[in-house]
Amino acid sequence: MNKEPIWTKSFMSLFITNIAVFIVFYGLVSALPLYAIGVLGRTDEEAGLLMTVFLLSAIAVRPFTGKILDIFGKRKMLWIGLVLYLLCTILYYFIEPFGSLLVLRFVQGIWFSIITTAAVSLAADSIPAARRGAGLGYFTMSTNLAVVLGPMIALSIIQTASFDVLFIVMSILMVIGVVTSAFAPVGTAPEKPVGKRRLSIGDLFEKGAMPVALLGSMIALSYASVLSFLSIYAQEKGLLPLASTFFLVFAAVMLLTRPFTGKLFDEKGSQYVLIPGFITFGIGLVLLAYMDSVVVFLIAGAFIGFGYGALVPCFQTLAVQSTKKERSGYATATFFTFFDTGLALGSYVLGIIAVQFGYQNVYLLSAGLAVVVFIIYLSTFMKRKNKVMISN
Repeated sequence: MNKEPIWTKSFMSLFITNIAVFIVFYGLVSALPLYAIGVLGRTDEEAGLLMTVFLLSAIAVRPFTGKILDIFGKRKMLWIGLVLYLLCTILYYFIEPFGSLLVLRFVQGIWFSIITTAAVSLAADSIPAARRGAGLGYFTMSTNLAVVLGPMIALSIIQTASFDVLFIVMSILMVIGVVTSAFAPVGTAPEKPVGKRRLSIGDLFEKGAMPVALLGSMIALSYASVLSFLSIYAQEKGLLPLASTFFLVFAAVMLLTRPFTGKLFDEKGSQYVLIPGFITFGIGLVLLAYMDSVVVFLIAGAFIGFGYGALVPCFQTLAVQSTKKERSGYATATFFTFFDTGLALGSYVLGIIAVQFGYQNVYLLSAGLAVVVFIIYLSTFMKRKNKVMISN
């Protein structure tokens, strides 16, 4: 039998738009701490605030995005979010005071929240149900590509040109993202208002997605050590020129293993992807903590890349599968609310720990947290799955 296609015109347009959004996101996450410390004369802890403030606004808005998408339509909100996200990106060129920069980060986080929820939900709606594990895995590859392209572009530009040039390039990339979004699918029809609306807990969170989202948030907290502080850690170790290579290895491993892990998820089950993902992610963080050479630095990137690339798409797919298709927006919003909360907490708390105890201890602590999440998964989710199998 011929499988229903995943790579339709609509899916590819969302894929390209998502790459543009996340290249800007990851590029600025990597470069702005260096900008805050080197240009604005701020501390490591204050540099971490640039990530935390961005995610705080995303977290505040995220629970409401499912209902917003239902009322106004997923594609319409995707377009509105993209245009305003582009405007915020352009403003980096003109805004320099640290306080104003924090405000800009907060505002941009709002539109990032709406864009990412709408894009993933539209992609999930366009993927055949039987191939959702592979399809959402492929869609997550757009984020995986941005993981390497964003930091690589950003760090290369600030080392060879200037931060102003970086902001211009990021703005051009977002223009491309806005244009490609014109081919996004319509998605499910928005709800029509009937009488007086009351906001319920079901409009904010998808209950079935919350257990998986909670695990995702703890992995995000751990991953914040890489996302927010790798460039500073690499600079401290004299390896800043190789930071972009780290992300290249990181993304290459994710991309090479994604087709295999997506197929394994659909055919064998999530545990066949999650268990090796936990193990390699933890090993990578320990290697990063004890890195003393270029080789160890890049091997750590490979292990973290495989682990992160296995864990996050798998959790995201499980969240979407926990509910009905028409509730995919709510499940997506719930997952990202928890995930962004983990990133925000990690960016701030780990920044404080780094100032007091150093980055080596930050990465050891992050590895320990990954082990804790693994134990929780084995003791709850796997046990629950076994009970279901026995009862059947």
